[in-house]
Amino acid sequence: MDRSKSETSIDMTKATKAVPVPVPQPAWKRGVSIFDFILRVCGLVAALAATATMGTTDQTLPFFTQFFQFQASYDDLPTFTFFVVANGIASGYLLLSMPFSIVAIVRPHASGVKLLLLILDTVVMGLTTAAAAAAAAIVYLAHNGNSNTNWFAICQQFNDFCQRVSGAVVASFIAAVLFICLVVLSAVALRRTH
Repeated sequence: MDRSKSETSIDMTKATKAVPVPVPQPAWKRGVSIFDFILRVCGLVAALAATATMGTTDQTLPFFTQFFQFQASYDDLPTFTFFVVANGIASGYLLLSMPFSIVAIVRPHASGVKLLLLILDTVVMGLTTAAAAAAAAIVYLAHNGNSNTNWFAICQQFNDFCQRVSGAVVASFIAAVLFICLVVLSAVALRRTH
């Protein structure tokens, strides 16, 4: 009898040790995920503002007759068309990535979602930066011209056009900086989980 009691107590001890005890997640993981979501919302606003501003930019100068007028539009330059497409893609991506960011808030230990967002954020960051840099070069030429190649500055005539285009480029650079923050934040969060 004494032997069976000792076996039972041993079996009970083994059974209680085998049950895993849930470990509470650190609060910083959830905080990082919430900050990631906020950065995505801000990036979406900046990318949408850049897309909408550039995509609706055109100006017609009044001249002597209505048959002979000077007009400037964003789609006159392929660089600005690329800018609108790239920022549109970035806006769509940010909108589609928000559910994944919410999953990262609910499950802070899910590293697969964070790795996917890190890879896609890096790709879209490169696209947004390239579009903003290319458009910034054209905006610089529009403001200052280039005397070596006889390109004249057009912003003295097309003032409204240049202001709107410059604002779109600034918004796109803000979106690019927010993407850089997202990449760094995701990399730090992944580094601390492993």
